[in-house]
Formats: sequence, C-alpha cells, structure tokens
Amino acid sequence: MEHFDVVIVGAGLSGIGAAVHLQTDCPTKTYAILEGREAIGGTWDLFRYPGIRSDSDMYTLGYVFKPWTEAKAIADGPSILRYVRDTARDHGVDSHIRFGHKVVSAAWSSEDAAWTITAVEGGETRAFTCNFIFLCGGYYSYDGGYTPDFPGADSFQGRIVHPQQWPEDLDYTGKKVVVIGSGATAVTLVPEMAKTAAHVTMLQRSPTYVVSRPAEDAFANWLRSKLPAKLAYAIIRWRNVLFGMYFYNFARKNPEQVKKSIIGMVREQLGPDYDVDTHFTPTYNPWDQRLCLVPDADLFAALKAGSASVVTDHIAAFTPTGIKLKSGQDLDADIIVTATGLVLKALNGLELTVDGRRVEAAKTLSYKGMMYSDVPNLASSFGYTNASWTLKCDLTCGYVCRLLNHMDRTGQRQATPRRTDPSIGEQPWLDFSSGYVQRAMESFPKQGTKAPWKLDQNYAVDLMNLKFAGVEDGVMEFSNPARRKQAA
Repeated sequence: MEHFDVVIVGAGLSGIGAAVHLQTDCPTKTYAILEGREAIGGTWDLFRYPGIRSDSDMYTLGYVFKPWTEAKAIADGPSILRYVRDTARDHGVDSHIRFGHKVVSAAWSSEDAAWTITAVEGGETRAFTCNFIFLCGGYYSYDGGYTPDFPGADSFQGRIVHPQQWPEDLDYTGKKVVVIGSGATAVTLVPEMAKTAAHVTMLQRSPTYVVSRPAEDAFANWLRSKLPAKLAYAIIRWRNVLFGMYFYNFARKNPEQVKKSIIGMVREQLGPDYDVDTHFTPTYNPWDQRLCLVPDADLFAALKAGSASVVTDHIAAFTPTGIKLKSGQDLDADIIVTATGLVLKALNGLELTVDGRRVEAAKTLSYKGMMYSDVPNLASSFGYTNASWTLKCDLTCGYVCRLLNHMDRTGQRQATPRRTDPSIGEQPWLDFSSGYVQRAMESFPKQGTKAPWKLDQNYAVDLMNLKFAGVEDGVMEFSNPARRKQAA
C-alpha cells in the first residue's frame, strides 16, 4: 500500500493550485493527486457546452503565483483549461497525478495518525495511506446535473440536453432551441447558440440579476504593457478584489439602491419598449443569489437582434413539439436544454470514518470554511460565493501548508478542530436562496455564529485569519506526538 504525506483529491483548478503551494511551502512532503477522470482541469474539462466561460475575472480566478497574461479578463473555457494545464506542466505537478482514481472513502486511525483512502480504478479497488487529505474535488457531482421531473418529457420528439453532459454530435444550426433556466449557464448558452440557431428562447420561472461588463479589461492590458507581469498582475488583482468587496458590502447594506442601478443598466441596454419589469427584475435582493455576468452585453445584443428572447412563466408539461406553459402559451422546440442546476455534494461525496465512527457531514461545524469539527488532518478547498473561487482556495492552501509545517516543528501528528464553546450557534453553510443550494444544504456541514466557525465571505478578513493569524488559536487541537524510535 503506497503512502504519501498528503493526498490531494481532484486535479482541477483547486487541486493543481494546492499541489503547487505544497511543493513551494512544504518541499519535503510527498504527495499524490487522485483524479477520478482521465484529464486535468475539473470543471473546465468536464463542461463542453457552447460559450463555456468564467463568470469571474481571471485576475482573481487565476492563481496568486501565476499571472494571467491573455487579453480577455472574462475568459472562455478552453483558455482557462489551458492555463490550468500549463500550470501543472510548468511546475511538474502532472507527474504526481493518478488518473482514473475515483476516491470513495477514507478512514482515519489515531493510532497510526493516518488516513486509509479507498479509490476505484478501472472497476478495481485501490488503497493508499496518507497523513493528511486535501479535498479539492469541488462542490458538485460530476456524475450529472440536476433535472426536474418534467411532466411529459418522454413525449418530446426532439433532444433534451443538460449542459453538464453536452453531446458532441448536437447540431443546433437552424433549429428552435429552448433553454430552461436563468442562471450563469443559461445566460452563457443563449447568446452563443443564437449565433446559428433559428431562435433561442430562455425560459425562466423568475428573473435573475444580470450585469454586463467588458470582456477585456482595458486598464489591465495597458498596465501589463508598462510593468513586469507579476507586478501588474498583483496590482490588478488587488484592485478587483477591493472593488468586489466594496460592491458586495454596499449591495448588502443598500439593496434597493443597487437593485435600481442594475435594472437601470438593463433598461439602457434593451431600450424603453422592453418589458424589463417582467424579465429582468428579481423579487429578491442583490447577492441573495449570485449575480450573472454577461461579457460585452452579449445576451442583450442577442435579445435586441431578435435571435433570442426571454419568456418568464412556469412549465405545465412537455409536448411532442415543445413545452406547454401554465399561461397556455406553447413554445415550439427542436432542442430543449435543461440549464436547471447542479447536484451539490458535501465533502466531495466521500464516506469518512474517524476511529471507526462515521462522519456525518451535516453534524459537523466548518472551521475557517475549510476544516471540520472532530475530523483530524483533513481540509477542503471551497471558494467564495461572492467573489472568485480561487481567492479563497489560494488562502486555504497557504494555511494548510502552515499547519503542516507547524505540526512538523512541534512533533505533533494530528490537528483537529474542536468545538468547545457552548455559546456558538449554527447556521447553514451557505445563505443563498438558489434552488440548487437549498436542495443540498441539509446534507452540508454547518457554519457557526462566530469565528473561527463563521464563514465571512470576505477576502480581507480571511487573509488576516488564514495567512497571518497563528495556527494555535485554542480551537485547533494539536495531539498525537510522534513516537520516539527505540534505540537498537
């Protein structure tokens, strides 16, 4: 049975970043990356739907250690995938990846101060041991997305497609397409498919906040032409981080003002005759759900051109030729795309046991948004919901390395967050009202009502807590000292 100091689960954006941090900050540690699929890239390799792109700027979605050098700040999926794979190759991380190894469970032994990991490879079971597990497999199931049970779906004579499992042979040229959904995937698909489809209809139950911004950051491109790449990248990254924090906090404190501003910008794009109240005015406040970003107003351009439209209604049933709405309207379709969300998974879907006791994720409390009460030597890479995913992941990686180095210096083999303060209450892991989040929150760990159990969703606060604050905080319990070797 192979043993590693650290096992990283997942070779996507988070996992590759974790490996580079580990090599840099803990150079003596041995590690392996166990990846369930046969390719590097995670989300950016899995999703193949038309127009796939980031909904965050690459100056903050990119790694802190690797400047983003392409012109587009809102980058397409293939560019992001290339960036992740280049990072793996340039740092030699790719040689540490075991492809086709889907991790299904892990068992901790305090006596051995080690995890025994079970992975499935080619139908066979493989076992590994390690001292620390770093879960970087994302937050949703790769097996398939969420599709509601639509009445009459079996009667539809065209094709029904979920964006997470986009078929290579799907030709929508000259076809009538209905995209069900109003989130980031839907607003990405609609303008891209509208370029060649006969018509694309975005069918939504309720509107989402949609914000347009330029795909290219003119100031960033100018600054990169004047300064060394790393310096320019750091300046742009901090500018974007600070603006994002300001906008989020302002929106939470002044929701009506921000709502009016966002909807006003939509009216400017679509003109006075468009029914913005029905199709682009949500009933909730900004950041109760994630905002949708459209680069260069591409969605609005497709709507103005007439190649796409938005319908706000509820589905009564699928029919052989399309969808019957509760209002009585019929939507004809050759292809229906169900951009209806993801299936979220806690702890990468792993079955965990600690000294024979099964870990129930929903009964644990999240420590600093990355470790879990009474679960030793395990961390998760989980990004922000109100900013770029990688910002939090970079900080998490840095903290994990500090924790490992502290354990080495003090001769302790086990680090376990302990919930000892009885005054700490519990709250849901995420407070988003999005359907795909609400469906899964009961199975996720909880967050606490105060530090270090509270998720701040604030980069500046996390920077202080994860990069500069001491790891000995009275909550993280260090134990299980290394045994002294007997003299011969």
